Amino acid sequence: MTRPATGRAPARRARPGPRQRAAADPVAVGDLARRLHDAQRALRPRLVTRSALAHIVQSTHATLDPRRVAEFLVSWAPTWWPVSIWAVVTTDVDGQLAVLAQRALPESLASTAQAVAGWMVHSGEDFASADLRYDSRLAAPAGGSAVAAIGFVLRGREQVIGALIGFDRRASESEPALNTGVRGAWASLVTTGALALENAMVVTRAEALSVTDDLTRLYNSRYMNLSLRRETKRAVRTGRTLSLLFIDMDGFKAVNDTYGHLYGSRALVEAAAVIRGSARETDVVARFGGDEFAVILPETDSEGATMVAERIRDRIAAHSFLTADRLDVRLTASVGIATLPDVAASAEELVQAADRAMYKVKMSGKNGIHLASD
Repeated sequence: MTRPATGRAPARRARPGPRQRAAADPVAVGDLARRLHDAQRALRPRLVTRSALAHIVQSTHATLDPRRVAEFLVSWAPTWWPVSIWAVVTTDVDGQLAVLAQRALPESLASTAQAVAGWMVHSGEDFASADLRYDSRLAAPAGGSAVAAIGFVLRGREQVIGALIGFDRRASESEPALNTGVRGAWASLVTTGALALENAMVVTRAEALSVTDDLTRLYNSRYMNLSLRRETKRAVRTGRTLSLLFIDMDGFKAVNDTYGHLYGSRALVEAAAVIRGSARETDVVARFGGDEFAVILPETDSEGATMVAERIRDRIAAHSFLTADRLDVRLTASVGIATLPDVAASAEELVQAADRAMYKVKMSGKNGIHLASD
């Protein structure tokens, strides 16, 4: 493992006796550096066996769910190393680092895990720190209690895709390290898991892109239509209500004409965030096309749909668009509502009714809500 400088080292402390160490740490005796040192003597012969490789290959290639692969890694790592806290950190669809899976990771260490992974992804190197409170590699060194850490890069075919990090809730008297032979054998196993994780992430992201609008990250119209047909069949079968909102952004063309399409696109992204934040977790929010959005409201009657529509309209009207660009653009929304079985008996009829209701608002002055009726 590369041994980069860890910044100002913590003050050395008197080492407690064996009984004191065992009582202080139920996982193992000694600090992280000592435990890793002691563990390596017995582990190297096991690391290079065919059974070790076969186990990780079978376990990580049995699924195409990235979270399940990551969950295996954080449960597998402590079977090798006397460390109880583990996290797998990867980049999400938007390129942001996030904890994908964890084992005993306290909430207070989640941001620290992201910071350590950020350094590892950027540098492409493994990580070791005797005490993160004094580690100069982190933009904001961890405060509070002492924490030692060791991290292994998860390297895909062409780039580092994340990090597997172990934490110890106390400082080490020296930097944790693996010897050359153990480091190489362990890296081979970790890389096998990393490649499986990369495969799963590629498949998942491809599936997400097939149903996601590139600009707003909402669902696209294709997914909306599929979801609406599925929800319509369920509503008909169970006898429950189903509502659909059609939302058109009033005055959006003026944003494009005045400031250009780049600013128009940014305004759409903001509008999408407002609409998504105004809907419920069970609702399906989609960009239908252009500056039109749709919200599918399962098990919702016209009264409940009207409440959601009012919340969306009010929040759009109150929102100041493009403030990050030092502008203050105000927009409103026209919302049409249709409910099954009140005004429709199929997904196609529901779409037509909601669309007509929305256009009635547009024709009568905009910035309003209209409920489709017989």
